[in-house]
Amino acid sequence: MEWALAYLLLGAITGFLAGLFGVGGGLVLVPMLLLLFDAQHFPATHLMHMALGTSMATILFTSIASARKHHQHGAVNWQVVRGITPGILLGAALGALSAAAISPLGLGIFFALFVYFAAAQILLDVRPKPSRQLPGIAGMSAVGTFTGWISSLVSIGGGTVVVPFLVWCNLSLRNAIGTSAAVGFPVAVGGSIGYIVTGMSTHSLPSPNLGFVYLPALLWVALASLVTAPLGAKAAHRMKVGLLRKLFAVLLLILATKLLLKVL
Repeated sequence: MEWALAYLLLGAITGFLAGLFGVGGGLVLVPMLLLLFDAQHFPATHLMHMALGTSMATILFTSIASARKHHQHGAVNWQVVRGITPGILLGAALGALSAAAISPLGLGIFFALFVYFAAAQILLDVRPKPSRQLPGIAGMSAVGTFTGWISSLVSIGGGTVVVPFLVWCNLSLRNAIGTSAAVGFPVAVGGSIGYIVTGMSTHSLPSPNLGFVYLPALLWVALASLVTAPLGAKAAHRMKVGLLRKLFAVLLLILATKLLLKVL
């Protein structure tokens, strides 16, 4: 039962952050799942893949909950969501396949470096200057494929890529965050399918599971995140998040460093 409580707490935190920042929550969820899985003595060779797969599956729920709240505030550009989704689905499936082919050490280092990049982007408040309009079908497909690939590979909802891109294309920050939350769903669909399929042939995984998705963790994290993701989305439209963004970035730096030390 103590593990269920730990998963519930983790889900509550990541759900709120997902709604607040338009990210899938994987930047926090993956390192914390690694710690919890390791504490339960799961097979070390599959810890990283299980953390990524389980995290990606939870984004199915956090993205729906946070996107619904952002939609109520009129902050989701559904034209962008429709245009980017085909590329997202393709890229997310490719990302999961890529992750299965990479060693746990290589995957851990790549994830940690990506988190450092995301944290620096948040901490320094790096945003591209709005300078152009949204691209056509080909451009949106290319952006969607890249976003889906990198998001599935490191198990995020795509906000780290989508939000700066949409701001660059002259969408307001609030609309970019709301749209990114909705984009997280097709990312999670493609990525989850990929992690389930690639993990099916691995027989030493703890039960119950669907491939690299550990079902007890998914259940408790998803239940908590469904409650807190709308709260985070609501807060994004009511509060100044400058200080909170910086604290979030510091947390990411700490988690990434802990992960990097562990895999090395």
